Amino acid sequence: MRNFALVVAAGKGTRLGAAMPKQYLPLGGVPLLRHSLVALKAHPGITGIAAVINPEFLEEYEKAAAGLDLLPPIAGGAARQDSARNGLEGLQHLDPDRVFIHDGARPFVDHDLIGRLLSALDTSPGAIAAVPIRDTVKRGIGGRVTETLDRSALWRAQTPQAFHFKPILEAHRAAAGQDLTDDADVAERFGLAVALVEGSEENFKVTTPEDLSRAELKLASCQADIRTGMGFDVHAFGPGSSLFLCGVEIAHAQGLVGHSDADVGLHALTDAILGAIGAGDIGFYFPPSDPKWRGAPSWKFLRHAADLVAERHGAIAHVDVTLICERPKIGPHRDAMTARVADILGIAPGRVSIKATTTEKLGFTGREEGIAAQAVATIRLP
Repeated sequence: MRNFALVVAAGKGTRLGAAMPKQYLPLGGVPLLRHSLVALKAHPGITGIAAVINPEFLEEYEKAAAGLDLLPPIAGGAARQDSARNGLEGLQHLDPDRVFIHDGARPFVDHDLIGRLLSALDTSPGAIAAVPIRDTVKRGIGGRVTETLDRSALWRAQTPQAFHFKPILEAHRAAAGQDLTDDADVAERFGLAVALVEGSEENFKVTTPEDLSRAELKLASCQADIRTGMGFDVHAFGPGSSLFLCGVEIAHAQGLVGHSDADVGLHALTDAILGAIGAGDIGFYFPPSDPKWRGAPSWKFLRHAADLVAERHGAIAHVDVTLICERPKIGPHRDAMTARVADILGIAPGRVSIKATTTEKLGFTGREEGIAAQAVATIRLP
């Protein structure tokens, strides 16, 4: 089965009152949207993922999705239903069998829920995550109770909502312009049966500032396992007129020799993060023997390490890099390096430390034969 996922993230999130759409605000140091993308990406039953976005915020989206190897984003529409329909039309050329439609502002979708929805599609053209209403429900008019409703058959719909692809696309085309509240409503009006799959109270949608605070607290409470990893790397000087350090290109009389771009700072930091989560080292994922990585930018290695943290529902609390060299001088580039590393990892610059030292002319760095770097990463895991 070719199962694709659409993550609808084209709204402006005005109820949160922030300067940018809520899906791009930081949650645990990572854009909120990225949590949803990574959770779906980690499930082996999903073939590919595309986000539906507002093109005005393409730069913010690219930062949130950096390194995830997703399908190209699809432009959303004026309303949520338009965005979902645009997304389905954008996937049609891939000939999907089934599709998940998920709100980008639900960061805590879990592996088991995705599996339950996939199973439900074996016997139904549609299935949605939902939670039963446990509180007594009142109908009220003008501030007064007019009726007590029977809650036994009432559910609160969540996402993901999953469907056989062709029927839900036809349903969305038929419902164009109606501004229905969710994709299950579109399916129901088209006559498609929709199964209920029990969701989770943890799979809530971030809509208000209180929701964002709740999400931060959930992350913090779940990430009590604090890990520290260390990394060390060395690269020799060689021919060239510039070199990369911590993601910043610096003009220099020599370059650094390496299979990739030889960014010694990012290599050490990548190993520090991988070490903190017990996930091997940089050579395991990006072996120097593989020509695919010849000349590759090292930010891709670091982003992959950060994605492995996110897949484990962890967060990068702090990183500290020390560059060891006589030249080039690091001070003039420190702010740019800090900003670049923060951007690659999707964390605040205040969580990044870049330092430099010399060996007082001793050893290979003192003789200016190369540059060394050491790094420490502090990671919070569930």
